[in-house]
Amino acid sequence: MSDTKQQASWHASPPEVVGRQLASDSSGLSSEEAARRLERYGPNRLAPPRRRGPLLRFALQFHNLLIYVMLAAALITAVLGHWLDTAVLLAAVLINGIIGFIQEGRAESALDSIRSLLSSRATVLRDGRRQELDAAELVPGDVVLLTSGDRVPADLRLFQVNDLRVDEAALTGESVPVDKSAETVGRDAPLGDRFGMAYSGTLVVYGQARGWVVATGATTELGRINHMLSGIDQLRTPLMRQVDHFARMLALAILGFCLVTFLFGTLMRGYAAADMFMMVVALAASAIPEGLPAILTVTLALGVQRMARRHAIVRHLPAVETLGSVTVICSDKTGTLTRNEMTVQRVICSDQVIEVDGAGYEPHGGFRMDGQTLEPAARSELVMALRAAVLCNDARLFQQQDSWQIEGDPTEGALLALGAKAGYEHQQLQQQWPRLGCIPFESQHRFMATWHRDPDGSPWIFVKGAPERILEMCDAQLAADGRQPLDPDYWRRMSNDLAARGLRLLAMAGRQGEPAGGQLGLADVQGGFAMLALVGIMDPPREEAIQAVADCQGAGIRVKMITGDHAETARAVGALLNIGVGKPAVTGAELALMDETELRRVVREVDVFARASPEQKLRLVQALQELGEVVAMTGDGVNDAPALKRADVGIAMGRKGTEVAREAADMVLTDDNFSTIARAVREGRGVYDNLRKFILFMLPTNGGESLVVLAAILFGLTLPMTPAQVLWINMVTAGALGLALAFEPAEPGIMRRLPRPPGQALLSPFFIWRVLFISVLMMAGALGLFLWELEQGVDVATARTVAVNMVVVAEMFYLFNSRHVLGPVLGREGLLGNPHVLLAVTACVLLQLLYTYLPALQTLFGSAALTGAQWLRILGAGLLIFVAAELEKAVMRGLRRSGRRAGQGA
Repeated sequence: MSDTKQQASWHASPPEVVGRQLASDSSGLSSEEAARRLERYGPNRLAPPRRRGPLLRFALQFHNLLIYVMLAAALITAVLGHWLDTAVLLAAVLINGIIGFIQEGRAESALDSIRSLLSSRATVLRDGRRQELDAAELVPGDVVLLTSGDRVPADLRLFQVNDLRVDEAALTGESVPVDKSAETVGRDAPLGDRFGMAYSGTLVVYGQARGWVVATGATTELGRINHMLSGIDQLRTPLMRQVDHFARMLALAILGFCLVTFLFGTLMRGYAAADMFMMVVALAASAIPEGLPAILTVTLALGVQRMARRHAIVRHLPAVETLGSVTVICSDKTGTLTRNEMTVQRVICSDQVIEVDGAGYEPHGGFRMDGQTLEPAARSELVMALRAAVLCNDARLFQQQDSWQIEGDPTEGALLALGAKAGYEHQQLQQQWPRLGCIPFESQHRFMATWHRDPDGSPWIFVKGAPERILEMCDAQLAADGRQPLDPDYWRRMSNDLAARGLRLLAMAGRQGEPAGGQLGLADVQGGFAMLALVGIMDPPREEAIQAVADCQGAGIRVKMITGDHAETARAVGALLNIGVGKPAVTGAELALMDETELRRVVREVDVFARASPEQKLRLVQALQELGEVVAMTGDGVNDAPALKRADVGIAMGRKGTEVAREAADMVLTDDNFSTIARAVREGRGVYDNLRKFILFMLPTNGGESLVVLAAILFGLTLPMTPAQVLWINMVTAGALGLALAFEPAEPGIMRRLPRPPGQALLSPFFIWRVLFISVLMMAGALGLFLWELEQGVDVATARTVAVNMVVVAEMFYLFNSRHVLGPVLGREGLLGNPHVLLAVTACVLLQLLYTYLPALQTLFGSAALTGAQWLRILGAGLLIFVAAELEKAVMRGLRRSGRRAGQGA
């Protein structure tokens, strides 16, 4: 009974065969047999995954080479008694470890959420009696009774069904409730087409049924998804991979450089090992970018805040930047690209095709025919069709706060909105045409019928349902000049046309007359009806989503639709969104037959995928990643959770999404709107730009300090800066200044750029040149002024204070240069466009004045007061660096323009 192959084919076996295979019948199991099976199969619950303990998780946050170097530097400074240096280094390490620990803990709650979907109680037949028990006690072979409002407690093979409809959106992505039956389907039928099955965690919205339990706990479809989730490792984001690589290379370079310098000083220059060791510590302190982890975190956190204001809640901090590097967005259809509100878009009468404006359940919109506005009251056959749509209807349309909601079937809600657009309000029309009887919709009949009396007292019977079923009841059609013979070929052509557009079809018909027996029954709807209209219904794309898809495509990002809905619907919606136009839609059944090589070829070329299972969504994401793409995945259901977790950025829906999807995702959209993703991509690109600007600002500072120390060692000079002074520059002034770049607005045209290549290094050759260029300028200024002051006979403390202030002032000027990597800043926007830069410079000026003149800091850092002349020389040197940086940018802009012209000429 627990065999996987057998489990996969329950839907293909007739109910009586399933009963024999389960050794059960319609009266259920005995208590004794249920107890034996519970011992054999275990409880109907999902086992919690094995997890690392909190101490181990916290310790692993420090498994990073740059962190090891910082810890080693902290240890050395502690041994040497430089407690200030030690405290600053340890604080930077600890803050980053805490942040990483918190982020990882959040990600692990996705599996807890999927277990919460399991029903806690179940109604079963045991010992031939109806009982309610803990759902964990269910075993294969139990008979479960389902009714409206129940959450299905296990995977069931249905054998007795009474008009059952199940909301499977969370599991399959199907946008409307699925009609269930006890019939068998093909062995290869996708999950959404297995009408004889009810799956654990789905919700009964209408009707009743009985079914045998065929799978419990880990063997259910939910259990399979849970197993997939637990086996998926989240990939590190491109930025984190780049920062790790950068940190490793930098740490190895620093260690190697320090070792060579130590050997050179002791062996070649004859320095004492203890003195040389202190010099090397100063060199290491000047080269290590202690502020990088903290500034990285702050910059990402600011991006999180900005995204939150744009309806995007980021749960995993690096996802902010990863969005900016996304090359492919795989989007669910229902509720993300579309409104998740069924809307009538076309009405076909006997001699006219009528377009309906408006979207969603909001009862506002008009009617058009041949491009001209149409008043519904002017067409008698349309009026009668609209009456039938509203009267033969059990849904309720109402306004809640600022939005229109429905209670009942979404298709019926769309018909109520259609009638309201023409002025036929449901409650008012029901009073004018009171209902006297009803035949509710049942899947085996495929229609609904109601009996009414019009204001003149005449009886009417209206029917609505599947077009082919309604046509069987009709021998006439209603036209502008009254009743005329039915033209079945016309209605079939119109049906095919609507279906080809991806619209769901519904037909309406009516006849005058009383039920034969004074009560409406099936015998009263066998014939004699006049066809009134066909309606085409669709969950339409959001207007803002159409523009957002265009924005993403303009930014070089491919948008792919992966949905559980039918291929025709997916293709039609894709065409409206300009996704996959002129290309086929590939179904899950076709994906299942592909090997990995074929899948990678298809996923590169095709943009619309329909009827996709959770495994197939995961395979598609993995195939794209294997092709080198950075993938964002959106979704709202349990079926989306594995792909959400695997994607470089998982994006869940906040309003209509399941808790499982939200916990598996890196980001949650509070408005369930694709356009929010486009705005988040723009924000992510801005964050990455700001991170690069910060690195381009920070590294020359470290480079200039390192060159100053190195020059002192090479030429046997007194150190121009002590290790404590270097840490003051790196952690206090450089950090305060660099933080201002996190507030830089996005560059103009940021969404017209192509995504950066995923393997692009954090430091390009141009960046390396810029770092070396500015580092040499800073070194020349600081070392030159230091030596100048010594030549003038000042003491070492004063000369060092000049050197430190020279580096900091150069940083202040260079901060303005760094606002634009290549663009000029000599203008109002460049100098005043970011008020945080002005605040940071003001704060830094105050800090340097305290450093220079406050006795306590003079004692702590060995600084000394400076004269006005010394400050003028410092400011002059800083201004020269600012001008040199602007001239270098102008040269680079000219070279790039020349390169582009040469490329165009070629």
